[in-house]
Amino acid sequence: MNLPQINLLTSPDWSDYELVDSGNGSKLERYGTYLIKRPEPEAIWKPAKPEKLWSQAHCEFLPTTEKNGGHWIEHRQMDDRWMMQYKNLSFWVQRTASRHLGVFPEQAIQWDWIQQQVTTAGRPLNVLNLFGYTGIASLAAAKAGAFVTHLDASKKVNVWGQDNQAASGISDKKIRWLVDDAFKFVNREIRRNSRYDGIILDPPKFGRGPKGEVWEFYKIFPDLLESCQQIISDKPVFILVTAYAIKASALTLYYGIEEMMRKHKGTTSVGEVVLQEKNGKHAVSMAIFGRWTNNS
Repeated sequence: MNLPQINLLTSPDWSDYELVDSGNGSKLERYGTYLIKRPEPEAIWKPAKPEKLWSQAHCEFLPTTEKNGGHWIEHRQMDDRWMMQYKNLSFWVQRTASRHLGVFPEQAIQWDWIQQQVTTAGRPLNVLNLFGYTGIASLAAAKAGAFVTHLDASKKVNVWGQDNQAASGISDKKIRWLVDDAFKFVNREIRRNSRYDGIILDPPKFGRGPKGEVWEFYKIFPDLLESCQQIISDKPVFILVTAYAIKASALTLYYGIEEMMRKHKGTTSVGEVVLQEKNGKHAVSMAIFGRWTNNS
């Protein structure tokens, strides 16, 4: 039996973002003009850059022992919110109650891939983005010409995503923003006989829907894939799955996607999305991913 190849994907085309250094359980990043220090358990090595550079961080996130707990400390004056760009996409960035900033820079390679799938399809695509967060993957698909249904359980991040849509100059008619529970929504779409040519999935390890619905990756994700199988169009173009902070390998996604798409002719590739130091020797693995593309 041939085992699938594990690919490591980086995003080298950034100008507004840089992984400056990493080590000692942290990473030093540049978001626009700001240097930001955040925890990074994967970075077990020693930093390559001097402590003097790290001390120039505008802010840092100090974690607590509580799950997702912690707080920001501002060392140098910053805007509460600032604009960043990646190629033809513009979006707002800000510190949140967690350590996140509203954008996952390692995903830029996936935004490029999404746009390529939409552009080369040669026809208008209907794309579904589940767990869509602040919507940059939705922006990528819409900018390339797709009509996107964007779904997240948080009204707050959907509003953020709509601000990003306006910043990127994308028509209001290109993205449908929904606040809903992903699993319930997909099952309603089955009953409505809705169909999608591309599906983007970025499920959390644990979360809650807008009405308190509990999401646990290992319990619900297999059923979600099975349900998504029933809303795929007769001529699907792509599937993209990303999973963060779970105890699973890329093989988990490989076999899940292979089963989901078994009725269609295509190719599944899997691996990790990583952040690579621009002028250093280290790369930090951020998440596992799986992609499916149509071969016909």
